Amino acid sequence: MRHARGYRRLNRTHEHRKALWANMAGSLIEHEQIKTTLPKAKELRRVIEKLVTLGKRGDLHARRQAAAQLKQDIHVAKLFDVIGPRYKERQGGYVRVLKAGFRYGDMAPMAIIEFVERDVSAKGAADHARVEAEEAAED
Repeated sequence: MRHARGYRRLNRTHEHRKALWANMAGSLIEHEQIKTTLPKAKELRRVIEKLVTLGKRGDLHARRQAAAQLKQDIHVAKLFDVIGPRYKERQGGYVRVLKAGFRYGDMAPMAIIEFVERDVSAKGAADHARVEAEEAAED
C-alpha cells in the first residue's frame, strides 16, 4: 500500500528534483506546451498550478515566492504579466496532461503538458526571433 506517499521521487535527489521542476516549469511558461514523460508531467502539474496561483495574486510577495522557484526572471515576468491575468477568472485547472504514446528507445510513456487556453504562437517564438535576428545581421 502506498498510503501517505506524497509525491513521485523519480529516482532523483531532492536537489535534482528541485532543479528539474524549476527548468521544466520555466520551459512550460515560455513555450506553453512541452513533451515529457507521463510521471514527470503529472508531477509538474502540481508545481505549475501553484505558480499560476501566485501569478494570479500578483503582489510583491507572490512574485518573490515564484522567483525563488523559477530560475530565470523572464519566466517570472511572463508568469505575472501574461499567464496570471489570463487565468484571473479560472478556479484552478490551468494545465492539461495528454498522453502521447511511448518513447522509441525505452518504451517510456510520454505525455504533452500544456496550458488550457494557451497561446499557440508562443511555442518556439524565441527560436523564430533568434533566426530572424541572425538573418537580419547577415544582410
